[in-house]
Amino acid sequence: MNTAKRLRRSPEGGYARGEETRHRIIEAAVELFGEHGFEGASTRDIAARAGVNAPALQYYFENKEGVYRACVEALADDAWQTFGPAVEHAQQMLRENADTDVLIDAFLGIQDVMADRTFEKANKPGRRMFFAREQAGYEPESATRILACKIREPLNDASAALLSRITGRAADDPTTLIRSFSLHGQLVIFHVAHRSTLAMLGWTSIDAEKAEQLKSTIREQTRTLLEHWSREREEAALVSANAARTTKSTKVAKPNKASTPATPTTPAASKAKSRKPA
Repeated sequence: MNTAKRLRRSPEGGYARGEETRHRIIEAAVELFGEHGFEGASTRDIAARAGVNAPALQYYFENKEGVYRACVEALADDAWQTFGPAVEHAQQMLRENADTDVLIDAFLGIQDVMADRTFEKANKPGRRMFFAREQAGYEPESATRILACKIREPLNDASAALLSRITGRAADDPTTLIRSFSLHGQLVIFHVAHRSTLAMLGWTSIDAEKAEQLKSTIREQTRTLLEHWSREREEAALVSANAARTTKSTKVAKPNKASTPATPTTPAASKAKSRKPA
């Protein structure tokens, strides 16, 4: 069906115009799904906001579920343009067994791009609410599956692998995962509690200057924790090495009673010792 639709487009500029229309519908749909949710947003309203007629939605997406899925796919692909390089850099540093300082910088690099996306969405209410509704479980499960596969799992896997090397704990250790979620969670509050955080800070919005202030503060906190956990790993390794050396030296120095041969006692000698002198 999709192939047939592409063939019906005019060969001269038709594809470009079709993609532009499709993009316009997706942008309008993201806003309306964010404002009203999947159930509350109608295809008629989406078409009206996009400036197209209702049949155009069926032409490009077949139904409302198709529109919603296209929105999620587009948002995921757009996000990966930002996240991809940071994740790939982290994976490269892990493969090269880079020093701890380099791994910490790689983790902070992932956090920086997450901050950029968070503050960008914070200034786009439609997108912010779109993701908030999806995370709350109110929207079709297809959205969660797509976002998990394309964005969340690669980000979480890279973050956990970096923390594992930095802290010495396994990547799937609950403590490692909790630490990862907590470190990245410093950003989430500015997304899910946007109005409250702005009010408490006395801000009306998060502009470039304020975003940098938030990023630098969170970056400093994260670096402090990562360096602390790295020192704990080194100290634990030192204690373990000292204990191993102590155990080894104790075994060497400890006298072995079994190694001192006893003077053999023969029956004849035993009788001679028992005789009394005349």
